[in-house]
Amino acid sequence: MPRRGFLLLEVVLALGIFGMAATGFAVALNRMAKASDLAQRELRLTRVLESALDEAVSIPVLEENVTSKYLAEGDIQIQTETILLEDLTNQDGQQLQEMYQIKVTASWLENGAEQNRSVETWRYGRMYQP
Repeated sequence: MPRRGFLLLEVVLALGIFGMAATGFAVALNRMAKASDLAQRELRLTRVLESALDEAVSIPVLEENVTSKYLAEGDIQIQTETILLEDLTNQDGQQLQEMYQIKVTASWLENGAEQNRSVETWRYGRMYQP
């Protein structure tokens, strides 16, 4: 008499293999979601820092100062520091005057620990003056 249907053992093995494959797929999807979330946060933070740096660089007359502002969305504290660089010379030994370092630092809490990221540039103080 020919066999008809599956044995219980075959069904259990098939369900076990399917379960392992489904678990692996779910773990992979979870990791992809976390990576996507991290990439979005990094991109947003990069845009915030670049915007704050562009704003600080575009000031017509630079002075030494420190300013802070708080971005409510994302709980990010932005600190912009403008420092006059003294005793700065170029490759030919010529003194560079009125050069400023502009540094923007973002601080936020993530997983109960304070995180910081910063960007900086240099600019000639009279760059935008006629």
